[in-house]
Amino acid sequence: MNNSVIRISIWVYLAIFFIYLLGPLVIMSITAFNSPSFPRATPWECLTFEWFSALFQDERILNGIKNSILVGIGTIILSVSMGLAGALMLTQIWPKLRATYYTIIIAPILIPGVVLGISTLVFWDRINRMLGLGADSFLSNGLFLTIIGQSTFIASYCMLVLVARLQRYDLALTEAALDLGATHAQAFRKILLPFMRPALASAAVLAFLASFENYNTTTFTFGEYPTLTIELAQKVRYGITPAISALAFMIVVLTVFAALFNEANIKRKEVIAAARKEGATVGDVTGGVKLPGFFTGNAAAVTLAVVAIATIAVIGTATVYSPKQCIANVQEEKRLETQKRIQELRDQRAKDAAAKAAAEGADGGATGAPKPSNNSGFGGVFAPGTLQNEEESSVPSDDGTSNNSGFGGVFAPSNIEGGSN
Repeated sequence: MNNSVIRISIWVYLAIFFIYLLGPLVIMSITAFNSPSFPRATPWECLTFEWFSALFQDERILNGIKNSILVGIGTIILSVSMGLAGALMLTQIWPKLRATYYTIIIAPILIPGVVLGISTLVFWDRINRMLGLGADSFLSNGLFLTIIGQSTFIASYCMLVLVARLQRYDLALTEAALDLGATHAQAFRKILLPFMRPALASAAVLAFLASFENYNTTTFTFGEYPTLTIELAQKVRYGITPAISALAFMIVVLTVFAALFNEANIKRKEVIAAARKEGATVGDVTGGVKLPGFFTGNAAAVTLAVVAIATIAVIGTATVYSPKQCIANVQEEKRLETQKRIQELRDQRAKDAAAKAAAEGADGGATGAPKPSNNSGFGGVFAPGTLQNEEESSVPSDDGTSNNSGFGGVFAPSNIEGGSN
């Protein structure tokens, strides 16, 4: 009973973990195939591939991808070189200083990227001024500053990967090569580098990915060469379209392809090594299943083939499928729904107006019409009777004087005198 509960708990935990990890990517991938102009998975309207076409027509995104690739290549060269040098130095330095040296090398990872970006910009600007160069010199170039800024901390990641591999290296191999007459450069090139090749490849991939997704440091150094992350951040400020989801989907697919290919290659090497060790063929190791060499006993390779076939099928469907009729139907439904809501609002307003008129009529019949008041202030100047008799009061009196001084005779001499008494 306890084992069953533990097993179920583990599966539930794994399900929650992968939903949390991959759920946003799945939802974003779905929005790339939905027709609304704003990324959303629900409500589903029409299956469309137009956002992929819109992506390849966006010059800013394409320019950002190009700049990201250029920066990534430069970062790989500089970071892997510095990381390898740092790893070799760590193995050769005096043991009492290794802890201090290791702390100094790892420190850039702990520094915020914003600080690295600002310090890179300020430092190379001062160097540029000290050398008397202009604002258009290579020291002020966005590509140069971005590569330098990113390499300051990415080199530390590369060093960690290379140190892990270098710890398994047997120094006796280098010493034997030196004893046989090889120079240090030859021993490094023909013995150490082949041994470090897997770690160098891993460090290069890590450096490229870290450079490709970096934003904090790049935002201060890119100049006239905005990378993809900079362009995406600027687009988010003014509203995004599902073309961004299409880009994310393509990145996810390429990552899955690369991971499956790497896993399939590793598995293939393991199967071949096991066959050689046991003196049997690959078919014997895999139970006699006859498949092409790359797929024999290799689940990752089979999965890779399935994903490739699915991708080809999707691309083929996109070339012949047209969502125009579906989109037109959806727009017509939206128009009818809008008209229906407008009519409902009009009917509701008419009902409210009729109910209000009926209530006012009922109140008027019960209380009667109010009588006008002769007291309007200002001595009855604006009373209805005063205004009606204004014309009559303008007739001259018996003594030849007129009682009309304006405003209903309020300012007549007799009224003023009476007021003074």
